[in-house]
Amino acid sequence: MNDNQLLRYSRHILLPQIDVRGQEKLTQSSVLIIGAGGLGSPAALYLAASGIGKIVICDKDNVDLTNLQRQIIHSTDAIGLPKTASARKTLHHINPEIEITTLQKQVTEEVLLHLLSSVDAVVDASDNFVTRHAINQACIIQKKPLISGAVVRFDGQVSVFDLRYANSPCYHCLFPVAGEDDDPNCAVMGVFAPLAGIIGCTQAAETIKVLLGIGETLNGRLLILDGLTMKWRTINLKKDPACEACNCSATRKAY
Repeated sequence: MNDNQLLRYSRHILLPQIDVRGQEKLTQSSVLIIGAGGLGSPAALYLAASGIGKIVICDKDNVDLTNLQRQIIHSTDAIGLPKTASARKTLHHINPEIEITTLQKQVTEEVLLHLLSSVDAVVDASDNFVTRHAINQACIIQKKPLISGAVVRFDGQVSVFDLRYANSPCYHCLFPVAGEDDDPNCAVMGVFAPLAGIIGCTQAAETIKVLLGIGETLNGRLLILDGLTMKWRTINLKKDPACEACNCSATRKAY
């Protein structure tokens, strides 16, 4: 690390769990973020500031005025621009030393499999079940850790599905396809802006812990936050032996 990097990341380096060696590992790590919205914004900001060497951001949408209430990576001047371009500009202002790659398109499992082959972890900041299940399936096949978050109204949840390990539950174990209703739509239901920041920041923290192998991650646990009462609940998760995704990934067709 050069002198500027030692200064930039000095508060991380002071932590014995990270130190110089851990920070160097972060600068050599790569993370894929699906979604540059309410969750992807704070997650990307903190991962960039923390020195993740390469960040890949996927989002097909353009910045809209209604996004700005919670999608803090975008500014008023970015309205009408692709979210990926807006996010890249903001992240480069924060940390010009990192590499940022963007993809402005709807991700498919084929695209995901290609992207996952070159990253160390995946942050699911998407907003629909179809995409979440496609991400989950790709992570199972590529054996990548998946850091998943969701927010709607005053409710938030976050978990880690560390699919490097055979005994880890996957997203489908928690939310089977057959058990889902229509996707919750924040345009109809609304979302409490700071809640997106809380959950997105938690995703960033869990991602760094996964990359460094420190502490105890949320693998096998679902953390649920009621933003109105600010009460957290933890639900322990186990791998579903009948899961159609992680127990039959070799023969299962893409969603």
